Amino acid sequence: MTSTEQMRQWAGPALFSYGFRPFFLFGAIWAAAAMVLWIAMLADVLTLPTRLDPVSWHAHEFLFGYLGAIIAGFLLTAVPNWTGRLPVVGWRLAALFGIWILGRVAIGISALLLLGLPETIDLLFPVGLSGLILREIIVGKNWKNLIVLVLLAVFTFANLLFHLDAAHGGIAAQGVGMRLGVVSILIMISVIGGRIVPSFTRNWMIKQGQTDLPTPPMQRFDKATLVVTALALGIWVFMPDGKISGVALVLIAGLHIMRLARWKGINTLSEPLLWVLHLAYLMIPLGALSEGFAILQPDLIAIGSAQHLWMAGGFALMTLAVMVRATLGHTGQDLKASPAIVAIFGSVIAAVVMRLCAGIWPAGAMVLYSLSAVFWIGAFGGFAVLMGPSLLRKKEG
Repeated sequence: MTSTEQMRQWAGPALFSYGFRPFFLFGAIWAAAAMVLWIAMLADVLTLPTRLDPVSWHAHEFLFGYLGAIIAGFLLTAVPNWTGRLPVVGWRLAALFGIWILGRVAIGISALLLLGLPETIDLLFPVGLSGLILREIIVGKNWKNLIVLVLLAVFTFANLLFHLDAAHGGIAAQGVGMRLGVVSILIMISVIGGRIVPSFTRNWMIKQGQTDLPTPPMQRFDKATLVVTALALGIWVFMPDGKISGVALVLIAGLHIMRLARWKGINTLSEPLLWVLHLAYLMIPLGALSEGFAILQPDLIAIGSAQHLWMAGGFALMTLAVMVRATLGHTGQDLKASPAIVAIFGSVIAAVVMRLCAGIWPAGAMVLYSLSAVFWIGAFGGFAVLMGPSLLRKKEG
């Protein structure tokens, strides 16, 4: 039975006919809804019954909540292509999705539950996802993609450390679990983005008749960059204020800018589905550069603002770009960005700019925070409105 035949055989809700459907749609809805809750908490309009302090809840629900869902949607869609095996569909997919939902609820009301119970529920999701991916890689003998599973395991361990930081009374958003989680996503984007961005760009440029093509992915320079990146970010995880971390981050920023330049992104300005991938990847070295200078010159750049280039910039924009492209491709639509799609990309960019400006101009910070939140909600809410009908309709390309 082919993947398409298995999906067509599924007689239940279309939402559970492929992994990207529930996790992309509800991941986006949660990204918007969690921001609404966060703003209400900042305005003292709402207090969630969670053990996490507000900043840590906000950080956790983006890093491990939203990104956890998008990672699941991406991997459950990509792994069948990598291994040649059938996708996870139907009630198994619904059960995994249900565990993710329970995790969001459990963390939000953790103060009402026994210590350890909400944290366990939250961790069940990445552990379950890891088990599914491990099985597919082993049975499919797709050993070259074990690096993705390793990064997923690091991401899961980082979530555990985040909860342990919180349980010991620390501000988990400033702890080692948070930094390790950020690093796992940075390297995941460096690995997977390093494959798909130049490949998509090359394919499009060939169709356009262009000859100045991107360097093929994963050449020696790419592999060396990834090794240096892992070492530098490892130093930052355990020495976040050390000068050596600042120097290491500035170094990898230069390497990733050189890597990105080899992908010829300047030639994709007429195709939004491509230039947004290049721009999202650019946020990785820009975030490293800003974080490095924030460590080396703390009076010039606020560390919180610098990290938002990674999280609100690189992570959010890259995932949104991949979600749009995958949804269009897997629901039989043309890979073409409508004005509305360009608008949601622009909304994420505007949200990042407003957030960075808030760190530079403290007097207008609250207004800028609010504007950033509005743009953010518009971006992810816009994705849900634009792509929701396609994700809920049972049609495969």
